Amino acid sequence: MGPDEFKAVLDTVLEIYTVAMRPPSDQLAGRMAIMRNHATYPDFTCVLAENTQTSEIAGFAYGFHGGQGQWWHDVVRGALQDRAGPVVAEDWFGDALEIAEVHVRPECQGRGIGRRLIHALCEGRPERTAVLSTHDAPTAARHLYREVGFTDLMTRFVFPGGYEEYAIAGVRLPLPAPARERRPGRDREH
Repeated sequence: MGPDEFKAVLDTVLEIYTVAMRPPSDQLAGRMAIMRNHATYPDFTCVLAENTQTSEIAGFAYGFHGGQGQWWHDVVRGALQDRAGPVVAEDWFGDALEIAEVHVRPECQGRGIGRRLIHALCEGRPERTAVLSTHDAPTAARHLYREVGFTDLMTRFVFPGGYEEYAIAGVRLPLPAPARERRPGRDREH
């Protein structure tokens, strides 16, 4: 879905974010504003997963084309440039799908929904890379991103004004086919 459809389900998206991440309630208005703003970024796309048993939205993922003037893009690209140089920063952030959010309701986790959301979000994207940030800890999300093909570009990264450590990860697009869809002798990574 595009920005208009996303804004129509924003209350549900925020509710899923809330049950998945359990942020302090005083941060929810700010998160809503950030999500609404993200929908204005170039080539914004959101994908939803529906729980076929209940017909409710089980999860969502969204991203957009990253570019100069976007807070996350500027902060993370600048840090990568400082750590690894301008060539590496340009390689990963010069033409990137920035995956801003991937969340699945806790009762629906562990069923491959997050993996399918990431693949659906990345499918057909023209960018050469996809990048994201996640807590720099052995979480289920970090494991999922590695399984999908993301590698760490930076670890122990702390956003300005923050205190938690994050990993910045990236993958080349198109994504490798999911392991169960790969055929022997084909689709191997070299």
